[in-house]
Amino acid sequence: MQTETSLLPPLTPKVHSWISQFISDPERVRSVIKQYGSPVNLHSTTPFIENYENYKRVLDKYELNHLICFARKANKSKSFVKAASEHGFGVDTASYRELLQCLDEGMDKDKLILTAAIKNKELIELAIKNEVLIIIDNLDELELTKKLSTELGVVAQIGLRLGGFHINGHKLYTRFGVDIEEAKNFMLDHIQQANQIQFRGFHFHLNGYSIDERAKAIAETIALIDEMRKYEISTEFIDIGGGLLINYLEDREEWDEFQEELKMAVQGFREPITFQNNGLGYSINDGELIGNLATYPYYNETHKEDFLEAILSYPTGKGEIATLLKDRNITIRMEPGRSLLDQSGVTLAEVVFRKYDSQGNLLIGLHMNKTQLFSSSADFLLDPIVLNYESNEDSEPTSGYFVGAYCLEQDVILKRKINLAKTPAIGDIVCFPNTAGYMMHFYETEAHLFNLSTNLFLKENGKVERD
Repeated sequence: MQTETSLLPPLTPKVHSWISQFISDPERVRSVIKQYGSPVNLHSTTPFIENYENYKRVLDKYELNHLICFARKANKSKSFVKAASEHGFGVDTASYRELLQCLDEGMDKDKLILTAAIKNKELIELAIKNEVLIIIDNLDELELTKKLSTELGVVAQIGLRLGGFHINGHKLYTRFGVDIEEAKNFMLDHIQQANQIQFRGFHFHLNGYSIDERAKAIAETIALIDEMRKYEISTEFIDIGGGLLINYLEDREEWDEFQEELKMAVQGFREPITFQNNGLGYSINDGELIGNLATYPYYNETHKEDFLEAILSYPTGKGEIATLLKDRNITIRMEPGRSLLDQSGVTLAEVVFRKYDSQGNLLIGLHMNKTQLFSSSADFLLDPIVLNYESNEDSEPTSGYFVGAYCLEQDVILKRKINLAKTPAIGDIVCFPNTAGYMMHFYETEAHLFNLSTNLFLKENGKVERD
């Protein structure tokens, strides 16, 4: 029997109607697992297109020239590339195979962009031959691009990545791009007179999720553009990258309560609510609670298109950001990944066993591993949905941890202890909602020679097909 202090705070996920409808037919879910194995990633392009249209509506409202590109690295499924192409938006690629697949799909070269952190000879050649815009990160990369452009006899289309912006008296750290303080000389010394390349615009991608930082980075980039005009260097676009927040959760109070309960648990004031009392960024030092929550901010009231509008309407001493862009006829580009994929996928896994660990915690073994639901966030803070197939009438409400197939003590799918209406039965299916953005593929591995998860799409005709 749980005491009042041991009750676990819920985190109720937002769930799109296509997900609710699909899992409302448990036998259909089971048939998918039977046919394709566990785990499967089930997707729908319907929310993907809805999210794009919502972004486009905001940009059109401000009468801005724009290009929205899907950040392909967030999900490797080719069906999203096809959907982007069919609906007129672009794709941001970060590797040779990502770019090649987009080209093979027949995507318009003018709606492709290459932002890979490492660009070798083969990748740059592929981009140059196909006249795909290359975002230059450093001088060595630029010199290689010039060399290959000369050899191929094709003028390379380039943008320059910027970093080191000044925000409220502080300089933002980044390992990427050319420092904003050095950008003018970089442009004059290495780009202005180079006839092997055509400069098109500036790009940045900021770590974190600050509206203030993004707006001020745009303003600082506009100041650089104005300076470059004095040297007859014109700029077509500013690319603001991604990092536009989404909202995963239904209830702010649940989100706030979870954080308070987590801090209480780390301090020993209540029973743990995470595996091995993992603080998810919090810890105790000399008896004091230190640190910050090292997860994605799962609840947000300003998100997606509202987040974008807050950037565009941000006031500066010379007018709103949107006005500054429009007055200069600058196209705004962006590469959302997670936010375009919001509500576009779920991960489904089968229950294989139930047991108790040496501390008496209930463990539910799933036919998957931690890398198949994993990102840079310290945990995925949404309640999963358990589809029970057996009546299990004698089972009472309980709680436990979902664990995976790797031979590691640390293969715990969710670090958070989860409330359960009853003990899951072998063969039950666990649905992890809203996993399409970064959770499915970014860190997935094939250790133990396990197969990678199967990627499926629910089509408009109701059929489920492989990607």
